[in-house]
Amino acid sequence: MVSVRQVRRETKEHSPLPAQHSPLQLVVITGATGVGKTQLALELAQAYGGEIVSADSMQVYRYMDIGTAKPGLEERKGVVHHLIDVVDPDEAFNASLYIDQVQKVLGRGEKKEGLYFVVGGTGLYIRALLGGLFSGPAADQDLRAFYRAQGERFGEGYLYGLLEERDILAAKCINPRDITRVVRALEVWDLTGKSIVEKQREHLFADRHYRYLKIGLKMARAELYARIEKRTDSMVARGLIDEVGWLLERGYHGGLKAMQSLGYRHITGYLSGTLSLQDALGLMNRDTRQYAKRQETWFKKDREISWFEAGERRSLRDRIESFRRE
Repeated sequence: MVSVRQVRRETKEHSPLPAQHSPLQLVVITGATGVGKTQLALELAQAYGGEIVSADSMQVYRYMDIGTAKPGLEERKGVVHHLIDVVDPDEAFNASLYIDQVQKVLGRGEKKEGLYFVVGGTGLYIRALLGGLFSGPAADQDLRAFYRAQGERFGEGYLYGLLEERDILAAKCINPRDITRVVRALEVWDLTGKSIVEKQREHLFADRHYRYLKIGLKMARAELYARIEKRTDSMVARGLIDEVGWLLERGYHGGLKAMQSLGYRHITGYLSGTLSLQDALGLMNRDTRQYAKRQETWFKKDREISWFEAGERRSLRDRIESFRRE
């Protein structure tokens, strides 16, 4: 069995596609919500004459502007933005559709030139764009039913224990309570004889189409949380409550996936009378903090990301210049 240390070493040794593969260059800017990705991207796009591609799963929705922290119309006039206002709030959108839309903008890199800034905190969209979506072997419903029955019979920790015995690589990456992912990892092991982590890695490095640099923004957690609360107050002052009310009046009800997102579900609760405004905003801040923490956990696992303090501009620009010369 391949060790975790070996996988990490091999992953680090893999590098993005060589420069001769494509003249297209992507600078990915990511990090937790509220850390300052949008402002940095605007500064860099203006400085380099580049374009911005959103990697935010909520900014794709029309009419949802304030709660998704979209860049304003004036900001978008100065820099070309893509993947903003793509679908209505009651339309389906997912990582597969995201890839389709982005590839219409970028192509596969063979003919287009220029610098694009991929900006956002939706890790799945970024991973899908750079490495494609790993589908793996087709679902085996009998096998899944067997494992779920085993889990119900012996308890939720039983399946994770099996995974630790068979596929320690996957066990290191999967939350023991995420039964769906645990079952899928066991399924892939049974059907292929390989770890789902190995299969994903093979797929990732076989299917890259763009030359890219990943930049991660970070800041002290206390400072980030303070920024999140300040941003919530700003959203309310700018009209978040009216925005949610407008959406509800037009039939975009609280049960929609888009309307279940941060801010929108909380204000919907206030407007429906189930929450006071104080409670709604308190829950919004709490849930946003928790979301930011999950994002930090996701991105810290990505060894390709070069991390910079949110206000650190000079060394960040130096890293971009070095990337462009490579």
